[in-house]
Amino acid sequence: MTDATTPPSEGEQRAVAALEAAGLRYRLTRHGPVRSLAEAARARRLPPDQIVKTLVVRRGDDDFLFVLVPGGRTIAWPRLRELLGVSRLSMPDAAVAKEVTGYERGTITPFGATRAWPVIADARVAGRPMSIGAGAHGVAATVDGSRMVLALGATVADVTDPEPGTEGADERPAEAPA
Repeated sequence: MTDATTPPSEGEQRAVAALEAAGLRYRLTRHGPVRSLAEAARARRLPPDQIVKTLVVRRGDDDFLFVLVPGGRTIAWPRLRELLGVSRLSMPDAAVAKEVTGYERGTITPFGATRAWPVIADARVAGRPMSIGAGAHGVAATVDGSRMVLALGATVADVTDPEPGTEGADERPAEAPA
């Protein structure tokens, strides 16, 4: 469990140093383990759609990218493939994700990653405060979404759909990565 008395992990230190180097104003939140988007939102005192999931996507051999996905949404694989001009994308397993980012799954953030992979931010990330993981379990940074996108040099595009079962979700199942 992470709290105010626990020293920051190496991952948290890297993420915070990267946030500061980017000149971003942020509010760091430390909370215990969370098992769902709703728990993360409560712990961070934000609506679920202001929690950002950072997903690592493989485009090819030793070619990855980060996709910033707002809470309650999932990657729209056909739109992401079209944006990137590729016919195939996949999600790496946890070991590969850690190898290429320096972060364990559940702590991944583009800030302080061991390699500066390209970033795609869903269009819903910009324009409001967003909470993104800060390199350790139970640690997040709330930042201005528009400034975060600029600091990361992210491509902003509509690359997500509502998760099935969420308000506004369409009834077709999400397509698996091809």
